Amino acid sequence: MAQEIERKFLVKDDSYRQLACRKSRVEQGYICSEQDRTVRVRIRGGKGYLTIKGLSNASGTSRYEWEREIPLSDAEELMKLCGPGRIEKVRYLVDYAGHVFEVDEFHGENEGLVVAEVELQSETEPVELPDFIGEEVTGQTRYYNSFLMKRPYTAWEKTV
Repeated sequence: MAQEIERKFLVKDDSYRQLACRKSRVEQGYICSEQDRTVRVRIRGGKGYLTIKGLSNASGTSRYEWEREIPLSDAEELMKLCGPGRIEKVRYLVDYAGHVFEVDEFHGENEGLVVAEVELQSETEPVELPDFIGEEVTGQTRYYNSFLMKRPYTAWEKTV
C-alpha cells in the first residue's frame, strides 16, 4: 500500500520563486471529498492524474495515497463529474538540502494562501527548512486542498 508522508508549512515570503527549479499551473477538482477519503482529478503540465487518498494518521503526517497518470482528455472529462469548487494554483519545486519542497501559490477563491509541503521517507526523518518556511500546519485540515475547495481561504475570518 502506498503511503504518503509529508509535512506542510505556511510560506512567509516569496524568496522560493528565485530558488525554484520548475513551476507549473495546477487545476484540480474532487469527485469525492469525505473526511476519511478523497478522489481527486488533477491537470498539471498538460497531463492528467487521478488520486485517491485515505484518512490521515493522528499527527496528520501520513496517509494512504494512490495516484496514476491518466490521459489528459480523460482528466478533462472527469473534471465535469467533480463537485463545485476548483483548486487553482501554481506549484513551484524547490530543491533544498536533499529534499524537494512543493510550494503552492493558490489563486481564485484561495488567493493569498501560499503553502509548502515536503515529502519524507519516514515521520522521523530530519529535514532542514529553507528561510521562506513559516509556521508548520501539518495535520490542520483547513489547509488540505479538499477542505479549501469547500471553504476557500478568502472566506476565512481575518483572525484565522
